[in-house]
Amino acid sequence: MLNVDLHCHSNISDGALPPAEVAARARSNGVDVWALTDHDEIDGIPEAREAARALGMHYITGVEISVTWASQTIHIVGLQFDERNEDLKQGLIRTRSGREQRAREMSEQLAQAGIPNAFEGALKHVGNPDLISRTHFARYIIEIGVCKDVSEVFSKYLIEGRPGYVPHRWATLKDAVSWIRGAGGIAVVAHPGRYDLGDIALDAFLGEFKRYGGVGMEVVTGSHTPEEFDEYANVARKYGLLASRGSDFHAPGESHTELGGLPPLPSSLTPVWHDWRLG
Repeated sequence: MLNVDLHCHSNISDGALPPAEVAARARSNGVDVWALTDHDEIDGIPEAREAARALGMHYITGVEISVTWASQTIHIVGLQFDERNEDLKQGLIRTRSGREQRAREMSEQLAQAGIPNAFEGALKHVGNPDLISRTHFARYIIEIGVCKDVSEVFSKYLIEGRPGYVPHRWATLKDAVSWIRGAGGIAVVAHPGRYDLGDIALDAFLGEFKRYGGVGMEVVTGSHTPEEFDEYANVARKYGLLASRGSDFHAPGESHTELGGLPPLPSSLTPVWHDWRLG
């Protein structure tokens, strides 16, 4: 059985390691088919592809696009696309814009909460200044000893209703799926268990996602509990969605799940890679 990991991050977005090091870590953990899915950014693809091929892994182009839907941030993973597609490239540029201003506003709120110089501190953890994010602020807050780990940071700061939370208007769901499809790729809902969607809202969201051409959902992911593996396997079956698998790895010692460390997809589901040439 192939060990497939189609969701992880490098320091091109909010991961801690360069793409080639993420590739090496994936291979050392037994990954056979791998995609780097940095947030709203595809500049890591050339390095990732070269490293993966040198290590004997099948490489899949990937990206994780931030979407605003019903006032929530939802992530859509794109896989198997042509990264040279101009509409996709320009769409991602537009989606990334505005992050610096948002980060400065986050820093101002944190200063009022007793955490000064957070913008400058977060920048020390940023590989790509265009993609400064909450994760970089979290690493700074841990570095200065205010919190012991990422979970504690996100229980006290950077989430809605807490200091440091500043909303951002991302891409629309229609745009994100259209960019992926226009580049020849497939669109997958990332870690659905992380969103605050009741049954009615989830039905509306997935109906819209499918109308635009979305075809998949992450079922076995490092952002789900084992109970949620079963829950979202049932959702995938109900809505006729292909199933994906990915660790959502960001950094050693920080991520809940290591690259390649998840259980396999339930055999009753059709994987997103079912028709890929991997032999």
